Amino acid sequence: MANNPSQLLPSELIDRCIGSKIWVIMKGDKELVGTLKGFDVYVNMVLEDVTEYEITAEGRRVTKLDQILLNGNNIAIINR
Repeated sequence: MANNPSQLLPSELIDRCIGSKIWVIMKGDKELVGTLKGFDVYVNMVLEDVTEYEITAEGRRVTKLDQILLNGNNIAIINR
């Protein structure tokens, strides 16, 4: 069962991404790319070496961050 990704629980799939670079699309106009350091049962996430992309009225804004804590309630999509 553990070898077939379609039979994994969502938390197991996210756990396999720890230490990997992931792309997170937030509810709203932000996207983040960074290395997943950890998460909890609410899918609050800690990312390191983060690039944040935000769509504003002036255009796309890119911000570099060392570390960020994401609220799981605001996460729409996670991609590896």
